[in-house]
Amino acid sequence: MQPTLILLCFVIYTTLIFVISRITSRRSNNETYFLGNRASPWYVVAYGMIGASLSGVTFMSVPGLVGDEGFSYMVLVLGYVLGYVVIAFILLPLYYKLNLTSIYTYLDNRFGMSSYKTGSFYFIISRLIGSSFRMFLVVHVLQLFVFDRWGVPFAATVGVFMLLILLYTYKGGIKTIVWTDTLQTTFMLTAVIITIFLISSEMGKGIPELVGTIKAEGYTKMFVLDIRDPRFFIKQFLAGMFITITMTGLDQDMMQKNLSCRKLSDAQKNMISFGGILIFVNLMFLFLGGVLYTYAGDVGLGIPENTDDLFPTIAIQYLGIAAGITFLFGLISAAYSSADGTLTALTTAFCIDFLGLKRKPGISEQRIKKTRYLVHTIFAFIMFAIIVGYRAINDVALISQLFTIAGYTYGPLLGLFTFGLFSKRRAKDRFVPIICILSPVVCYILSTFSEQLFWGYQFGFELLLLNGALTFAGLMVISGNSKDQKPRIRQKL
Repeated sequence: MQPTLILLCFVIYTTLIFVISRITSRRSNNETYFLGNRASPWYVVAYGMIGASLSGVTFMSVPGLVGDEGFSYMVLVLGYVLGYVVIAFILLPLYYKLNLTSIYTYLDNRFGMSSYKTGSFYFIISRLIGSSFRMFLVVHVLQLFVFDRWGVPFAATVGVFMLLILLYTYKGGIKTIVWTDTLQTTFMLTAVIITIFLISSEMGKGIPELVGTIKAEGYTKMFVLDIRDPRFFIKQFLAGMFITITMTGLDQDMMQKNLSCRKLSDAQKNMISFGGILIFVNLMFLFLGGVLYTYAGDVGLGIPENTDDLFPTIAIQYLGIAAGITFLFGLISAAYSSADGTLTALTTAFCIDFLGLKRKPGISEQRIKKTRYLVHTIFAFIMFAIIVGYRAINDVALISQLFTIAGYTYGPLLGLFTFGLFSKRRAKDRFVPIICILSPVVCYILSTFSEQLFWGYQFGFELLLLNGALTFAGLMVISGNSKDQKPRIRQKL
């Protein structure tokens, strides 16, 4: 692919993003930014959330997993579906009943200000580290296959992406994100579909024949029966359910899109349909992985040490311009989707939860808007610094460890919300931050030394459950009975 063609693809996609931004941000106000004026069509939110949930990690990593893990990832996805049912019928009714903008306001109503800010803080830390990591992976590939050829510094590439994301999200906020997500989903899925058909054509095999080949080579194995394996199918299923509950249902970024729907029933339809569609989408990514490995074997291509590079290597270097262009569009979509919704959610959480903009009587809409613009810009700069910092570390293992640690912070959120919803006891608010710090620390220690402590047992995704359970138990210890358990609604958000 010639540099001018690559640049043209980038300009076309970015132009489309800004056209959507211009349309959706007309006559926008603070409610447009925070909740899209609660006017988002549920089917648009459901479709757009596919791209937001996949991100660049799924776009490249899931196909690469097939070589070593087969289709075992699908068990995790099946667990997701049950998690979406829990979100639709337990969490969303709560959020709509309390008319929340930031979902962590519930913790203030249930426990107090310390719990409230602890929950929001953990979300901010998790999203800053996690989303920056996802964007780093995508931009790293773009840098490797595209911008290094032009001598463009990595920091400049990241800076351009963050500046563009800042510009198209700062005004329209969640209303813009809901519609740009649909564009990103379309390009990511199109890249996968076209790549599969191009490889099918190159190999002279139809799709049914490819399915048979992949199955014959053992790539479709789904269930791992060894209980000591981190991918043991029961652990995978339960982990998928609770990962969804925490990283979607207790995540401001994902829930803010749902709360922009017109009414609760629309948000529920969105969540259930999204869960169903996600099964087929992930199955398609896994099938692509099987196709890529089969094609690599046919042409004698050595599998890259980092299997994330298999998809871009084949698409850009082996399948011609059409595949290269579609992959590039998909990758650019993944780069944008890794940060745009996060930037809006971080701004919302900080403005509502920490600055208390809606708790201040008499504050003007203009003052809220100016503060929001400033916070939005600061978070964009912080994400830029973290991504460039990942490149400076230049140690994939260490970066992956940081990403894993960020995932630990969802455990306390799971414990807090579970305790609030299913217990009538009231935890002592001032001690809640201590419990929420100790639980992830204990989990990290147990995970690090699990083989020595538990006869060779290795923790997988179920560590999230242990984290939440420890938080729940800690809250029980610091709680007491209360006759009056009605929510302490301090604000209508």
